[in-house]
Amino acid sequence: MGIRPPQSDGVGDPDTVEFGIVAFDGLLSEADLTFPTDRDQVRATLAGRSIAVDPAGREVPVDDVLADLDDRTYESEGDLKNALHPIFEQRREEGVDLLARVRSWLGL
Repeated sequence: MGIRPPQSDGVGDPDTVEFGIVAFDGLLSEADLTFPTDRDQVRATLAGRSIAVDPAGREVPVDDVLADLDDRTYESEGDLKNALHPIFEQRREEGVDLLARVRSWLGL
């Protein structure tokens, strides 16, 4: 997923903010990961990385996302991304819920 960030006068602003599966796909393209693979191999390959999970750019460690992944073999990159998609959606929705709660507390 990706959306356009707010317009500003800054030079060199990115055209989009990548988050969720799109951001994960970017990490995978940089990683030396072969398929079939499993959660532990993905974790070892992407250790210490964080990924944006919502349009605001809120990041979580890849390890946290992978902790919610089933411990099984993923035959292809598409298989892995299909398994991760609902996890990213849940994380994105959690961020939206938090933002709504803060707005309600502030009376906005």
